[in-house]
Amino acid sequence: MHKFIAMVGTNSDESTNRKLLQYMQSHYADQAEIELMEIKGLPIFNKPENHEIPAQAQAMANKIEQADGVIISTPEYDHSAPAALLNALEWLSFHIQPFVDKPVMIIGASYGALGTSRAQAHLRQVLDSPELRARIMPSSEFMLGHSLQAFDDQGNLTDQQKATKLDGLFKDFQVFVEITKKLKNANATTYEEVREMDWEKL
Repeated sequence: MHKFIAMVGTNSDESTNRKLLQYMQSHYADQAEIELMEIKGLPIFNKPENHEIPAQAQAMANKIEQADGVIISTPEYDHSAPAALLNALEWLSFHIQPFVDKPVMIIGASYGALGTSRAQAHLRQVLDSPELRARIMPSSEFMLGHSLQAFDDQGNLTDQQKATKLDGLFKDFQVFVEITKKLKNANATTYEEVREMDWEKL
């Protein structure tokens, strides 16, 4: 059984993205072990000269490294991913490399009808950056619009078409994880490139 980290892509106490990940955690309990990861509490990234990493960020990195993959659920603020999520990724790419070649599935929930397509596209760019080098599952957008009305009292998705699509994408992600395990020929070199990345010396 795969073990996944499900990152709540917001520091909001009440988030439908957290509800979406909790739904996955419960609904797919017989297929995978899913552990929720909060990004609340991280300090604002300030590129400390002593390279000191917050204990919370290091603990997050350790869990990501040990997981088979990461699921990130992001809201969309001003056509982008939240600052809190980008801040977390800054810390998770500062002299630590948990995302190198790590399979990632991106999903998102939003209150309105437009969904999180721009935020997801932006997040893909960030995760593909030289400092992170994650392996993002392609062609897999899952956008849950009108998310305040998307769940019943038991936390289940009420739209069967959306639920069925998520079922399919989650199965695809597990296949993607297995495929990614075979794409390790350049992993050691990629890891060293990311570890030695220093824009001030370029």
